[in-house]
Amino acid sequence: MTIITTIEDLRILAKKRVPRMFYDYADAGSWTESTYRANSEDLQKIKFRQRVAVNLENRSTRSTLIGEEVAMPVALAPTGLTGMQHADGEILAARAAEKFGVPFTLSTMSICSIEDVAAHTTKPFWFQLYVMRDRDFIHRLIERARAARCSALVLTLDLQVLGQRHKDIRNGMSAPPKLTIRNMLNLATKPRWCLGMLGTPRRQFGNIVGHATSVSDLSSLSSWTSQQFDPALSWADVEWIKQRWGGKLIIKGIMDPEDARLAVESGADALIVSNHGGRQLDGAQSSIGALPAIVDAVGKGIEVHMDGGIRSGQDVIRALALGAKGVYIGRPFLYGLGAMGEAGVTKCLEIIRNELDLTMAFCGLRDVRDVDRNILLPGSF
Repeated sequence: MTIITTIEDLRILAKKRVPRMFYDYADAGSWTESTYRANSEDLQKIKFRQRVAVNLENRSTRSTLIGEEVAMPVALAPTGLTGMQHADGEILAARAAEKFGVPFTLSTMSICSIEDVAAHTTKPFWFQLYVMRDRDFIHRLIERARAARCSALVLTLDLQVLGQRHKDIRNGMSAPPKLTIRNMLNLATKPRWCLGMLGTPRRQFGNIVGHATSVSDLSSLSSWTSQQFDPALSWADVEWIKQRWGGKLIIKGIMDPEDARLAVESGADALIVSNHGGRQLDGAQSSIGALPAIVDAVGKGIEVHMDGGIRSGQDVIRALALGAKGVYIGRPFLYGLGAMGEAGVTKCLEIIRNELDLTMAFCGLRDVRDVDRNILLPGSF
């Protein structure tokens, strides 16, 4: 039996069990992948101050995100095609997150639909929305999220155009996979994955097929999605969506202090410092590199979250120390899902919380809400 102690252990196991095109989809960035790598590498440069002879009893990782109580300041990020890492992946990840006590964010581009996830969970989850040209479809998605009792809408602003991801192009990435000789040979080495997929009817974009106008099957889906991401997106659209949603709103994809100030002016409840996991603009600053200036720019005007490069509980603390209220994990939970299904997502969360707790203790703290820059070694950030 494989002994799992780190997120890297989960990644290695997921790579063995998930078909190449879907593993690469999760584990790749755009162009040269320099920003994808920088997200993690820049976090590792930040060093801690180790403290001793401090009372470390009764430690707590509990916190709040947009007013919601959480077991630790971590949320599962919205990730497209989660249900292609493992059969019914979004349902399994949402259940693991609910049991653990952290938010799960369902992507617009999920395999399992909003209704699927709502039917298999008992507490509200968050829903991530892309702005598309078909505003009637967007309005219906918002209504569906409301009907499913989603407690927050995460509005992604950094996908007006799609970054070039070389691995996806080479792999001919699609859901379900196209039955080319190359793909069939690869699928033949993933029997566990194939059996899981044979056991579920959920193999296409559940929020879109049968809901968007003129999209009734896979043959019409590709042409629809290629035309739908809206390059004319503006802050007026954010206001339009905010009015129709009427609930907690989180804006994702902020990398510049000027955009952060505009997010504050929009009336959003939180913003996420994010470069889309290095999957959009290659050569952009890392998320942790952009975080301090954005925190300084917005002050207490909005809750600041961060996404990108988090691979451990230590990375969580680094982001909190530089001003984030919480962080999102995408690839780590996808590795867990691909490796071991729901149990793998739970294992991912356990690893991160354990690392968070121990690092907090070594830095002389008992409560995660007390993390600030004082725990970091001067000159390392």
